Amino acid sequence: MSEELTPENPEAPEGDEPIKQRKNGLYPGVSDELAENMKSGWADTELHDLRPIAQAAETAARRAALSARFPGERIVVPAGNLKTRSNDTEYAFRASVEYAYLTGNQTEDGVLVLEPVSDGHRETIYLLPRSDRENGEFWLSGDGELWVGRRHSLAEAEKLHGIPAADVRDLADRLRESTGPVRVVRGYDAGIEAALTDKVTAERDDELKTFLSEARIVKDAFEVGELQKAVDSTVRGFEDVVKVLDKAEATSERYIEGTFFLRARVEGNDIGYGSICAAGPHACTLHWVRNDGPVRSGDLLLLDAGVETHTYYTADVTRTLPVNGVYSEIQRKIYDAVYEAQEAGIAAVQPGAKYRDFHDASQRVLAEKLVEWGLVEGPVERVLELGLQRRWTLHGTGHMLGMDVHDCAVARTESYVDGTLEPGMVLTVEPGLYFQADDLTVPEEYRGIGVRIEDDILVTEDGNRNMSSALPRQADEVEAWMARLKG
Repeated sequence: MSEELTPENPEAPEGDEPIKQRKNGLYPGVSDELAENMKSGWADTELHDLRPIAQAAETAARRAALSARFPGERIVVPAGNLKTRSNDTEYAFRASVEYAYLTGNQTEDGVLVLEPVSDGHRETIYLLPRSDRENGEFWLSGDGELWVGRRHSLAEAEKLHGIPAADVRDLADRLRESTGPVRVVRGYDAGIEAALTDKVTAERDDELKTFLSEARIVKDAFEVGELQKAVDSTVRGFEDVVKVLDKAEATSERYIEGTFFLRARVEGNDIGYGSICAAGPHACTLHWVRNDGPVRSGDLLLLDAGVETHTYYTADVTRTLPVNGVYSEIQRKIYDAVYEAQEAGIAAVQPGAKYRDFHDASQRVLAEKLVEWGLVEGPVERVLELGLQRRWTLHGTGHMLGMDVHDCAVARTESYVDGTLEPGMVLTVEPGLYFQADDLTVPEEYRGIGVRIEDDILVTEDGNRNMSSALPRQADEVEAWMARLKG
């Protein structure tokens, strides 16, 4: 990685901060001749034929709904800032979900502001403009264009997003001088929050974040299309993994993680969450993301992974696969029980059904199996009432899915888990059974086996659609699928 030049710039325009100097940089300064040379001789690269982003109509409708919900109030929604990984390197930036949902923009330091006017709100998207060539920022600053790439100009941003754009560097001062009620989405931009510290209340801000979370519960057609793209790429990622299981056996779970990540980066923005590549007893750890264990023939591989699209929509799919391509008798017994529970859960996903119905349906099947196997004393109603099955089922059977893998997380309980399913909702159905390696309450043959099957389900007008149905689920079909992929 190259080292920034970044010397102090004593001739920066009045009011501008000097360009930060690296302590141990190899260049002590910039000659007047070089500084002057770097100002000129550059072609005009302004982009004039830009078309609006694909979701421009949807983001406009979302902002209109937000405006209608909070008339007469200033609304501030930041994208967030870069976060330091170590010293002077940063994590890859991902804009806040609220900001990306309302604008489609994904650049750091951006802020959407809705200013109240007589007939609603005036919208402005505040962004960093292209880096300055007059003061040398574009080549001297570590944030300059020659270091991190070209930013869109403000005029280009207006064309792309359909929102008037302004320089974000002036925004904090504007907000300090503002009057009237203000709401801000907290947790992303400390500078913006500090500028509003005496103007906002936690209660108002919580209401704003809750509204934006609940707005995403029912997906529009664009969102459903993006989620299907994410799922389709995820299916291909699972196929990639099956084809290289022999290499994973020779190395570790990391080979599986890296294989899926390649598909996510080639076809999407990233992985939607840390991939769970859990072989053997690691499958009993629900969020096993260390992925540093062995992959052994005869064990199961629980792969829980999802591709995130360039618009931030993520899939969330799990399959539990026999590493050698064939389930053992006890593995199949446990797998079939989970499959039956998932079938019951998916069947319960219907418009007008209670959100909890799919969870209850899956848990009932698993409780019945545990009683049948003699692992817990019945009757089943007693087991469910006391939650005794949870020793081995552990988690809820699903969640909303969208721009976050656990989407709509701060929605009101009455709108989410106590709510009713509607067409356009997308959720996961993912029952599991996990028999810990040290669980002395189950026969030894069960210990160290973990099985989860997860699919992404769209609620439709007349039922549901399994968006991830291209990946086989039934045990015989899984074995046949793996045999084909392995050739």
